Amino acid sequence: MASRSDAGEDPIVIKKYANRRLYNTQSSSYITLDDLARMTRDGVDFQVLDAKSGNDITHAILTQIIMEEESNGEQMLPVSFLRQLISMYGNSMQAMMPHYLEASMDSFRANQAKMQEAFKNSMSPDAFTKLAENNMAMFQAAAEAFIPKTDAGKSTSSAANDADELSELRKQMKAMQDKLDTMGD
Repeated sequence: MASRSDAGEDPIVIKKYANRRLYNTQSSSYITLDDLARMTRDGVDFQVLDAKSGNDITHAILTQIIMEEESNGEQMLPVSFLRQLISMYGNSMQAMMPHYLEASMDSFRANQAKMQEAFKNSMSPDAFTKLAENNMAMFQAAAEAFIPKTDAGKSTSSAANDADELSELRKQMKAMQDKLDTMGD
């Protein structure tokens, strides 16, 4: 995901005031930690400065966002990982850890993108249509096994219902594919 700094633009400056309020200098509005988390997920590059001293406090704010996420939702960082991370502070390997963690996360994201692309390619609309048709055929076969046939066979209204159901299934599969396509972007 390209960030603003990758495109050659300066990061958005966020000022943090003593009253703990965050001010987005680009939009001239106050924002929250949730807004900063959303900006991070969207790949927007920003820098948080202490309004009084001018010191860069981006690291502390990003750490605070992680703490909020960990305490409010499903935890992503296992306790064993946190213990290992804490044990690295003061260790001779501490200087190498940021680079190692960045490289690991970059590798993870690249693999995630490859998996999404492979899934997207394997689940084409034709695959969903074929899956729906197979499911409908199995359903019909099962229904015929348990429901006795009449002399005239299947009525025309029943065949029309089946066609309507198949059409509806195709629409649902198309909607699912569209959602998957937008998730992969």
